[in-house]
This record gives sequence, C-alpha cells and structure tokens, in this order.
Amino acid sequence: MFRRKVEVLDDVLNHFLRNEGLETPLLQRRLINAWEEIAGKTVAKYTQEKFIKNQTLFVKIINPALKADLTMMRSELIRKLNAYVGSMLIADIKFY
Repeated sequence: MFRRKVEVLDDVLNHFLRNEGLETPLLQRRLINAWEEIAGKTVAKYTQEKFIKNQTLFVKIINPALKADLTMMRSELIRKLNAYVGSMLIADIKFY
C-alpha cells in the first residue's frame, strides 16, 4: 500500500501563486476591478484611470467636486477595498 498526500486545491493554487510572485499582482487587479462596486456606479462614471504603486491606489477623477468628496472618504474606501480582497494591499488613495 502507498499513501497519498491529499491537499485542497485552493491551498495548492495559493501556494503556487505566492511562490511564483503572482499573488500580489492578482490581488491588485481584483482591487482595481472592485472600484466600481465599492465606490459606486456614479463615481465610476467619472473615473478614468486606476493603478497601484507602492501600496497607493491612484485614481483619476474628472469631476473636481467629486474628487473633493472622495478625498474626505479616503479612509473608508481604503478599508472597504482592502476588505474586498481580504488583504492589506493599499495604505493610501491619491485622487488626481
């Protein structure tokens, strides 16, 4: 008889992604894609570009009044976005 080492597929995939350095980019893409769901469709309509650099999410907002409102809601958005991906991925949001 022989023994098999049975592992859960989710654990195997997570281990592979982490070892290959793909976990963080995948989480970053999920966070960026979650912007419309977290911020709302109205905000997403005025959003043009989004990218993450050095744990900071940069978001281009084309409406100055909305940019000011979002700046005041920054900490709540950071909390919600990080909770969505299940990881402390971003520490700040910059609106430009």
